Amino acid sequence: QVQLVESGGGLVQAGGSLRLSCTASGRTISTYAMGWFRQAPGKEREFVASTWSGGNTFYADSVKGRFTSSRDNARNTVYLQMDSLKPEDTAVYYCAAYLGPMSVGIPKYWGQGTQVTVSS
Repeated sequence: QVQLVESGGGLVQAGGSLRLSCTASGRTISTYAMGWFRQAPGKEREFVASTWSGGNTFYADSVKGRFTSSRDNARNTVYLQMDSLKPEDTAVYYCAAYLGPMSVGIPKYWGQGTQVTVSS
């Protein structure tokens, strides 16, 4: 079992930045691909970014160039640096762990989510 806890959400003005953290416990995540997803009110959960165990990163087109996903395996933690935030980035952000080194299929483990609100 892997437990994931996100932190770092909050309220920020448009154009601002936030850094989300996701710390895992129960098992090392060094061999897992890790992902970030978000769900806005009234919308389906959507993919934001993923980082493979080997370091490859992938982003949704809507956040490419603004968000950066990274990982610190020594701390069993992944990060999502969010810059140039827009009101449409407002959502609950979830961290997730895949059962393998690549972000294939649906993640096995999910965090509880952290709220990000961007004011205009």
